[in-house]
Amino acid sequence: MKVKHWLLATFILFLMSPFLKTNGQNKDANYGKAPDEILPFDRFVKAYKYFFVDPQLFYGAGREIPAPKDLKEIRIGFLGPLEGSQILSLGTQMLQGASLAIEEANKKGGYNGIPFKLMIHNDVGLWGAAANEVVKMDDEKVWAWMGSIDDIVSHVAIRATLKLEIPMVNTGDTDPTFTETAIPWVVRIISDDRQSSYALVDRIYKKDGHSRVAVIRTNGRYGRVGIKIFSETATRVGHPMVMEERFNDGETDFKTQLERIIVTSPDAVLIWGNAEESALILQQMRQMGIKLPVYGSSRMVSSEFLKIAGNSSDGIVTTCQYNPDADIPQLKAFQINYFNKYGIKPEAFAAHAYDGMNIIIAAIRKAGLNRVLIRDVLTDLKTFQGYQGITGKIVLDASWNDIGDIYMAEVHNGKFLFSMAPPPKDIEKHTSNTGY
Repeated sequence: MKVKHWLLATFILFLMSPFLKTNGQNKDANYGKAPDEILPFDRFVKAYKYFFVDPQLFYGAGREIPAPKDLKEIRIGFLGPLEGSQILSLGTQMLQGASLAIEEANKKGGYNGIPFKLMIHNDVGLWGAAANEVVKMDDEKVWAWMGSIDDIVSHVAIRATLKLEIPMVNTGDTDPTFTETAIPWVVRIISDDRQSSYALVDRIYKKDGHSRVAVIRTNGRYGRVGIKIFSETATRVGHPMVMEERFNDGETDFKTQLERIIVTSPDAVLIWGNAEESALILQQMRQMGIKLPVYGSSRMVSSEFLKIAGNSSDGIVTTCQYNPDADIPQLKAFQINYFNKYGIKPEAFAAHAYDGMNIIIAAIRKAGLNRVLIRDVLTDLKTFQGYQGITGKIVLDASWNDIGDIYMAEVHNGKFLFSMAPPPKDIEKHTSNTGY
């Protein structure tokens, strides 16, 4: 009889084993540094399965391929919005930051005396077009590539890079879902809109005490996906958005949207869009006599925004993926060299591109001329975990997404001032993940 009871108990434990796994459940942090309070049902039951706990391994062939001989240049690809795009200024900064890293690397001997060369491709912002550019880079025999900023371009491009098996480092796309595709060839070196959203929710609702926030956001994927985490997090802390208005890139008259927003009696407004439209919206709000506190997405942090918004910009609060005023010697040197070369101050997309390109160069120097081995180095969390770049320390989670520090940016007297955003409550480590 005892034997039967033991067998029954063993059988029950076998059936329950999926629920008893500790894979990700007992770790101290959540995926994407999500605060405990916003996790669905977390106070009542742990999830059956946790995703993004372990890196996606690559078991394919290719590590045995010998390096080619008699090369005259080491090619690295670049894909960014350089012509015919609403975010041309961002792409230009990204290209300049990457080019400066290449130039400096070549002054230090390139790769075993062979110079690096950037193979530049334009991101036109159309579905499918990015895949063609990645194919061209494969034909050019690049060893890795960097890009891009536009969400729809980046999502298409990573499918092509998976098929062609080319390592990719992204330094511009802040879409939270970008690295959730389980593609083991992709690394992101910039904090995403998930981190910005958590910081904005903490600032808007907890620190500043607002409860009725209206949102006006771009109608493209940047606005739709970018605002999603903010909306979900605000709802879970008890303050769902009271209104969500939209606008198109290139639009200049926002009176209709702003009139609809005012009818809802908000106590603050969040603008999610590119610098130009965000500045025009803010300017028109003040012209209409709307004196509500204004918050914004990270693309506001630019000289373009300050120039267009003028005096209307004072008091706005947003986030930034790094602190350009940080006391980091390499950052100060980069800023001087960048200004001397291009005649403008570098901003977030230039700085992250510089870091990302230096990481690609370091991976090539460490792994040699083999795409799979370069991929292995880029995705080895021990190699670049805590890497000190000019944007700060790079901290990657198991999906190879940068979850490093995020900063608050506030305009005072026409200038952005930066401060560290407080980490989400109850988050002490950067290693665990959420469940579904």
